[in-house]
Amino acid sequence: MGPGAPPSPVIGPDEWPHRGPDGSWVGFVLDTRCGVSWGIIAGMTPALSHTGRLLVATPVLTDPNFARAVVLLLDHDAQGALGVVLNRPTPVEIAAVLDGWAELAGLPAVVFQGGPVALDSALAVALVPGEEGHVEPLGWRRVHGALGLVDLEAPPEVLAGELGGLRVFAGYSGWSPGQLESEIEEGAWYLVDAEPGDVFCPDPDRLWRSVLRRQRGPLAMLATYPDDPTMN
Repeated sequence: MGPGAPPSPVIGPDEWPHRGPDGSWVGFVLDTRCGVSWGIIAGMTPALSHTGRLLVATPVLTDPNFARAVVLLLDHDAQGALGVVLNRPTPVEIAAVLDGWAELAGLPAVVFQGGPVALDSALAVALVPGEEGHVEPLGWRRVHGALGLVDLEAPPEVLAGELGGLRVFAGYSGWSPGQLESEIEEGAWYLVDAEPGDVFCPDPDRLWRSVLRRQRGPLAMLATYPDDPTMN
């Protein structure tokens, strides 16, 4: 996604994201004016779900898509996982691609790259203060706690008085059944609890270190791990 990129065709609700026979996500090609399918989070209440938690890349993960990445899991179950990278801001301003939403976004008010999949799609994560069980505002669907997904087709003014923070992402990160669990076992990721402020960190370049620093035990020490260990 970049300045001047042509919009993708608008698709109908029957074409919104769903998992294919192999467990991978399909049908996730949206115009930047469109929202994200509520089907991503439908029925997500398994006991072992890590939805709402963070994946923090370990120092040994050198894939350029995920090196030093902090990923918010929006969906996780036996069929796979889907999340967005929280610390990959792009130069693209939200105001350049989505009318009216930039005013509701936290700083920096740019589009973040949520992952390497479907970069011509857009989704938004927003915080709505209040306890679970309260009536959800129109155009917002809870994912975990106070965090939820925003329908970007809704008029921004409908949510203007409801949101405590907003991030817009181009693309997402996805894992097939068992893939994420294998990567965690192999030492590619730390799985830690999220705090609401992580999604809206005003200094995303420091998020990896700040999330590690608040952990207990050896993980906190990794916050000082050098960017280039050969220089240590």
